[in-house]
Parts: sequence; C-alpha cells; structure tokens
Amino acid sequence: MAPVVVPGPAQLKERIARDVDRAVRRGRNGLRYAAGTKRLKVGQTPKDVIWERGRAKLYHYRPMAERTVASPVLMVHSLVNKPYILDLFPGGSFIEFLLKQGFDMYMIDWGTPTDADRHLVLEDYVQKMLPTVVRRIAHDSPSGRTSIIGYCMGGLFVLLYAALHPRAPLDAVGCLATPVDYHKMGLFSTWSDKKNFDVDALIDRVGNIPGEMIEQQFRLLRPASSEYSPVQYVQLWRNILNDRYVEQYRAMNRWAREHIPFPGECMRQTTKELNWENKLVRDQLVLGGKPALLGNITRPLLSVVAKYDHVVPYDSASPLMEKVGSEVKEEILLEGGHVSLVAGRNAATRLWPRVAEWLKQNSSPWPEEAAK
Repeated sequence: MAPVVVPGPAQLKERIARDVDRAVRRGRNGLRYAAGTKRLKVGQTPKDVIWERGRAKLYHYRPMAERTVASPVLMVHSLVNKPYILDLFPGGSFIEFLLKQGFDMYMIDWGTPTDADRHLVLEDYVQKMLPTVVRRIAHDSPSGRTSIIGYCMGGLFVLLYAALHPRAPLDAVGCLATPVDYHKMGLFSTWSDKKNFDVDALIDRVGNIPGEMIEQQFRLLRPASSEYSPVQYVQLWRNILNDRYVEQYRAMNRWAREHIPFPGECMRQTTKELNWENKLVRDQLVLGGKPALLGNITRPLLSVVAKYDHVVPYDSASPLMEKVGSEVKEEILLEGGHVSLVAGRNAATRLWPRVAEWLKQNSSPWPEEAAK
C-alpha cells in the first residue's frame, strides 16, 4: 500500500487559497450571468459619428497604431442585428484588431428603425446611403479610395452596391457569410416559400417586422444553440472559472437577444425578389431601373464562408465566385458557424489575420507624401 502523503502547512495553505479563489470566481461569474448584474459594455472602441441620415450613422474609429494601409476599410452590417458583434469588447473586437494592424476603420450603423422607416427598400441602402458614405470616406483617404466589407445581409448590400456602381472608388470588396443563391438557404428557404408565407398579409398588418419575431426565427434554425438551451448552460458551467469565456459568452448572448425590427417594405421586397424569385443569382434583379449584375463587380473580391453556418449555408454563398467579374478573387472556407466566424476566440485566430493580410495585399500603396 502506498504511503499516505500529508501536505505540509505551506502546501495546505496554497491548496486552500486556490480552492477559495475558484469558489469566488465561480460564484461571481455565475451570479453575474444569472442575475444580469454588472451589465457588460459592448462596442467600446473609441469612435466618432461623422455622418447621419435618419436612424443611420457612420462611425469613424480613432487610431490605435501607426497607420500603414492607405485605403480605409468600411464595415457594413446587417439590418436585423446591432453592429457591435464586430466590436464586442476590448481584446475581442474585429474592429480593434484591424485598427492595431494599421487600418483606418469605419462602420455604418443602420440604427433601429421606427414606423417612419417602414417604407425603406434596398435602393435606399445601396443607391442612396452607401454611395454617400463611400464618397465621404474616399474623399478623406490618402489614396482617394476605400475597401468595403459586409457581414451577412451587410455583404448583400456590399455586393449590390459594387454591382450597381462599377466605377465606385473601391480598392477591394469583402463578403463574410453572405447569401447569393436564396433557394439554397435551408430552413429559411422553406419558411419563406410563397406556399408557406403570405408576406403581403404580414407587412400590411404589422409594418416593420418586430425584432422578437426575427429572434424566434433564428432560434428555431438551431434550437440546441439557443442561449436558453441545456447544452449552452452545460458549456457555460464547464467554463465558469474562465473570466474571458464568461465575458465572451455574455456579450455574444446579449447580441443574440437584441434583434431589431426589419423595415417592412424591404422585407416584402427581399422576400419576393430574392427568396421567391432568386433574382440575384439569376442576374434578374433590377434596382432603381439599373440591373444589379454580379458580373459587373471587377474589384478584387474576398468571400469567407463558415463550414457549419446554419444561417447562410455554403451552397448559398459559394456561387459568388463564378458570378463576379473580378480577376482577383478568393474564397476561404473556415471552421465555425455564422456568428463564431466573425466573433470570439476562434475568429481572432482564423478569420481576422487572414482578412487583414488579404486587405493589405489588395489595397492601394501608401502614398509617400502621406507618410511624411
């Protein structure tokens, strides 16, 4: 029989201190999550609002490192979520990462629509607001140009803008988890099929689509990943001692619960022309009297797709490569899901560095006069 080892006073003291620390952190993190105490701050990267129209705002982020890339980067987000998923918290922010890589960063926040915005359609975003914002940024850029990256529906806006404005002052175009073939959207395609969904009756009755309705739809896509599912609670408890994990968990789940209304007429338009008729991938979409042909996009293009994306499956995003007219184009398929593609620990190592490197390779060279 092995001898019993009795810990000495020093070892005993160290073990007690460790156990007490673990108990304190477990209780603190658990109570913060359960009680909602110490509301987590998000979107903290310092910025200034330099343009506004209606509910929309353009943020210009303050520099965090010496600027090394001439062309700024404009981030474009979806309509149905708040954009801070791209700027979660210090150390866990895509925006912050790119700033520290020497980029000049901007982001457009479409805001939370009211009933006065129910008549907004795709043309308002891609033929009115985005052109104004891009011109503003390019005017202040050392290169006279900018690059533009869109996430999810924001990627759709980026593609439509680039297709409708082939001479826009753009260096490069990037799309993250962006749908192109709307008949390959999995459950979304089934739910939005005209046999199952009377979009006119819904919009005529409610106007803007409530954020709560959108949130429930996303939950039904993947119920086991809901923040209320037992699976998520088990994962949280397993990592309850990890302050960083708990902080990220709380931030991402806060974002997942903060869906915002979808302007009614834009919902009607996208349902009929994209979900039903699939006009984008068929080269039949016309906005403001102009055809939105993906073949008109000739700027260097990057498409990033998540391998386990339950919102925008690979089959929906992949046709982009053969549709665009760009000579320089690249598709990157990464591990992860729709949200973990752009935010969280894995995004920081898988996505962010690759996007930064691609942008540096496809941006205008730094002007000598700007470096003086």
